[in-house]
Amino acid sequence: MNPVTVTQDMSIVTLVLHASLLAQAVMALLLVMSLFSWTYIFRKHLALRSARTQTEGFERDFWAGGDLQALYNSAVNNRHNTGALERIFESGMGEFLKARERGNEAGALLDAARRAMRAAYQREMDVLESHLPFLASVGSVSPYIGLFGTVWGIMNAFRGLSNVQQATLASVAPGIAEALVATAIGLFAAIPAVIAYNRYATEIDRLAIRFESFMEEFLNILQRQAR
Repeated sequence: MNPVTVTQDMSIVTLVLHASLLAQAVMALLLVMSLFSWTYIFRKHLALRSARTQTEGFERDFWAGGDLQALYNSAVNNRHNTGALERIFESGMGEFLKARERGNEAGALLDAARRAMRAAYQREMDVLESHLPFLASVGSVSPYIGLFGTVWGIMNAFRGLSNVQQATLASVAPGIAEALVATAIGLFAAIPAVIAYNRYATEIDRLAIRFESFMEEFLNILQRQAR
């Protein structure tokens, strides 16, 4: 007589549906975290790409040797379409012009422009770095949340064996498989978040260096005009 092979549906959906309520709650939490994470990943990608394009465009216009007053007027008149670097320039140039109208000395002119640009720089960096802490949190916490769901599921699987006279692999495998789904979902949420966080943090650091370099070079230009 041939042995009877018992087949059991081990699809992901079936495993999730047969998991305990706590394990399902953990999986739902991880899926929500993953959904928000992917939303922020795509939004941050578009924001950083736009910031790079606008920065490169303004640097070309600035170093083309045009009139600073004309650049400032353009930035003021098109404030809704300006990039981060252009807004930093606008803040510094505007404060420089105001201080010069008040008849301040050269040192005071440069200090006013420096403070204005530093404040604008910090505002722009806060915008660029928004949602990065969330990605970092998802990347670091999701595996542990998934592991918690896995541990709880394995505990339930072994607890169920207490009511079985003869424990076999077929009896314990579904419970363990259900538990491991939580870890898999945790890794699914964590890995993209970690990759995106590292990449975007590096891109933001590069933009910050470009902003700071521009500020120093622009202050040198203002220093020559303040004499």
